[in-house]
This record gives sequence, structure tokens and C-alpha cells, in this order.
Amino acid sequence: MSQEVRNLEPTQLWNKFADLNAVPRPSKKEERVIQFMVDFGKNLGLEVEVDPVQNVIIKKPATAGMENRKTIVMQSHLDMVHQKNNDTVFDFDKEGIKMKIEGDWVKAEGTTLGADNGLGVATIMAILESTDIPHPAIEALFTIDEETGMTGALGLQGGYLDGEILLNLDTEDDDEFSIGCAGGVDLTATRAYSLEEATGTALRISVKGLQGGHSGMQIHEGLGNANKLMNRILNATKNYMQIASVMGGGLRNAIPRESNAVIVTEDIENFKTAFETARAEIITEFKSIEEDIDISVTSHEDVSKMMSKEDQTAFINAIYAAHNGVFRMSPDIEDLVETSNNVARVEAKDGKIEVLCLTRSSVESGKWNMANNLTATFELAGFSVKTGGSYPGWKPNRDSEILTVLENKYEELFNEKPHVMACHAGLECGILGTNYPEMDMISFGPTIKGAHSPDERASISSAKKYWKFTLEVLKNIPLKN
Repeated sequence: MSQEVRNLEPTQLWNKFADLNAVPRPSKKEERVIQFMVDFGKNLGLEVEVDPVQNVIIKKPATAGMENRKTIVMQSHLDMVHQKNNDTVFDFDKEGIKMKIEGDWVKAEGTTLGADNGLGVATIMAILESTDIPHPAIEALFTIDEETGMTGALGLQGGYLDGEILLNLDTEDDDEFSIGCAGGVDLTATRAYSLEEATGTALRISVKGLQGGHSGMQIHEGLGNANKLMNRILNATKNYMQIASVMGGGLRNAIPRESNAVIVTEDIENFKTAFETARAEIITEFKSIEEDIDISVTSHEDVSKMMSKEDQTAFINAIYAAHNGVFRMSPDIEDLVETSNNVARVEAKDGKIEVLCLTRSSVESGKWNMANNLTATFELAGFSVKTGGSYPGWKPNRDSEILTVLENKYEELFNEKPHVMACHAGLECGILGTNYPEMDMISFGPTIKGAHSPDERASISSAKKYWKFTLEVLKNIPLKN
């Protein structure tokens, strides 16, 4: 299928994307893709540097006639979110992404596609390789670990870049320009629980078929969170069972699609009655948005241990009380989510509970207010709470020079105005701006849907539009002062 994708227009972009997608590149395991980018730059005879945290910087001089333009930084991140359907057999550490075409969309076979942010990386690669695309001097910045901590952007020190303008290629609608974004902080709550000898019949509860998606860009859509829905089931049946284990969700930045729990019951009849009532309520509530939701209970092999009733009550109450979704809308920017939280992963087994959350906000104090809210919730239930991986937001600058260039060029090319916005996602611009405060920044990109889920897909027609626009932007970079 990769060859079919390689034949798409613009071929320069899709061929580089296919090359990149052949390289495994999970967050925090980017060694192979880092070496891939280093080899790519060196084979082109360009200046290549790897900084202490393993960001890759490739510099290319301006083409003839463009030497008097400002130097630009073109930036995208190398890592990708690794999510797959339960019935998909795939090893992200060893295999390249298997792509396919469905109508106007490029998709993957049961996994995330890596268009976030692979299409941005591929764009920069194609321009670096080109011999006929006019452009000013380019500093290509390929950051690592954007998806699970932004440690690449956080670790980039001042002095590596001379560019005056940064083009971040990580926005996911081709008619939008991002000029601001949310900051974020990871929150982890842990608690021990007492184990008791299991008595009764073991059953497996499953919540699956949810859409999942990006825990920032899609948090306002009201999508089902598998961890919260599983907890509703557990709460509804708590008088007739005891928990043996729970495993739900995955990465912090992905809305959880699936959760599984093993319970033990000595009252199957009342358990199933309570289960069916809760199941019907949830399906009715979500039928208009989660058409494929599947909540079921099946037999399970015997288990030897289960959670004590006292600890079970604390566990269920904590997950119930932990805020999930939009916490506050921005009073200053229309339709912008200001603060949110994603209850991303819930795991209870072998006497230990671990809950992973990702809190986002475009207001620094709002971010910590949400984190304090969650901390209080979990500590009241006997959990220990730690925060980490905090990163700042990016304050919008409506007077940006490069924004004016992009707005004018977009309207000239497509006879419509673009949407200029701040987004509720963790773009790296805010972090990079801490060490490069004078750099003028903007983010744009092709249309990508379902990022961070196996339904991730990239629009073919949008990629063509985006490529045309990007080449025109390069021709119109402002003159040096």
C-alpha cells in the first residue's frame, strides 16, 4: 500500500512521508528516527547538528535571490502516538506503519497513522531535498518526545538557532492558523489497596468501541471516556461484586477508548440486573456520538485475589469525583477551551492503583488550579499525587508580522479568510519561545482527523492545498531589517 501512497500528489511530500513511516518512532524511543534524520541531512551535504537532548537541526542556505530574506525555522516533531485496535497485531517498536487509501483519506491498518506530526516532518524533508523550490535560509528543527512530555522543546537551549521566524507545521485544519496554545502538566495518583481471598464467580467487564482521539483538540466534543464509563458500571454494581483488576486507557494525550475490569460476584443475578441498567443508560446517553460503543460482561477464569470493600469504595469514589473534560471555557477567546483534564489511564492490579491524567490550560494559574482540584480529590481518597512534565502555553500575538503574510497569501490563493485561533493543544511554540523570546511564530498544517487514535487519517486534497500554500509562504518571507 505504501507505493499507492507514494503515487499521490504532491509526490515530494507523500514520498518523504512514506520514507518516514517506514521508521519506527515511538515517543521516548526515537533513536532510529534521529539517526534517519541525521543520515538524511548528511547525504544532502547539509550542516547537521544533534543537541544534547537529541533534537536534530539541519541548516540549508537560501536559494539564489532569496539571501536578503529573514532566516526561518521550520519545525515539527519526530515522534508519534502509538495506538492500535485491540484486534490489530502490530509491533510499533519493529514495524513501519501500514498505510492505505480510502477515498480522500490516507489511513493506517488498525493503528495511528503518524500524520501528526509526520506530514510536517515530511514537508520539511521535501523542501530540504529540493533543488527547484525558492526559499530563504532554513533552519530545520526536528524535536523529540513532543507527545509524552515535550522534552525536546523543553531541552532546546538558546544559541542553536538564528532564525527570526518559526513555522510550526503541527496544526490539523488547513484553513486554520494557530497563534497560541495551551500549556499542560502530567498528574499521577497512586494508592495501595488490601487484597482479600476471592470468593465467587469471576466475570470480565469490557467497554470498547469508543472513538477516542486527541485529549486537547477534541476534549470539548463530549466523546466517551472509557475510564469514566467503566467506573459508572463499577459504581452501579458495587453492592454485588468486588474488583479483581482494572485496566483502561493508555497515553495521557489520548482520550481512552477501551477499558477492561475483572470482578468477582456471589450474586450474579443482582449484579447482572444492575449492570444491564447502567449499560442501557450509558448507551442511550451516548448513542448520537458513540455509535459503536460496546459494553459487555463475559465469563472469566478464576482469580485468587480481589480488592477489599473499603478500598474499592475509595477507588470508585475517587475516579467518579476526578474531573474529566472541559473545566472552563475562555472568557476572552470565543469557543476556546481554556482548561481541561483527561483521565487518561486507570490501572488497578496486584495491590496498587495508578491513575494518569493530563491537565491543560491556556492560563498558567488555571492549569495549576485544575491540578490542585485533582490533587485534593485523590488525596481525600487516600492517594499520593505527583505532578511533572509541566510546560507553558503560548500567548497569542495578533500583531505578528508572519501572521499578516500568511493571512494575505491565504486569502489571495483561496479567496477566503483563514481562521486565526489559539488551540487547546500543546504546541511546542510556547516552550521554544522561552529561550527564543524574539522569534515570530505561527503554526499551520494540512487537515488531519482522529489524531492519537487508530482512526487517524490525513486528507489527500488538503495535503495538496497545504503544499501549494507552504511553497508560496516560502517565497514571501519578509526582508531582513
